[in-house]
Amino acid sequence: MIKSKLRKQTTYDGEKTPEKCLADNVQRAMEAYFEDLDGHEASNLHGLFLEEVEKPFFEVVMKYTQGNITHAAKILGLNRVTLRSRLKKYGLD
Repeated sequence: MIKSKLRKQTTYDGEKTPEKCLADNVQRAMEAYFEDLDGHEASNLHGLFLEEVEKPFFEVVMKYTQGNITHAAKILGLNRVTLRSRLKKYGLD
């Protein structure tokens, strides 16, 4: 169900645009990131990516679950302790 929502087509001025999904947005963002490096070397890219994506991801999930960590952990497929640790890391506790 979530996947279908992420792949939902959007329209502008009555015209259909190509599907925009999370994977497409990530790909475009990463391509732009590498273009903006302007010859500089990328480093700790995996950590940077996780920090950029995880915080808003957890914010939305916690809003959806109205702050219920047990429910959030269940729908995320994470242990409650792990989720609490991640929330603390991003100042969302």
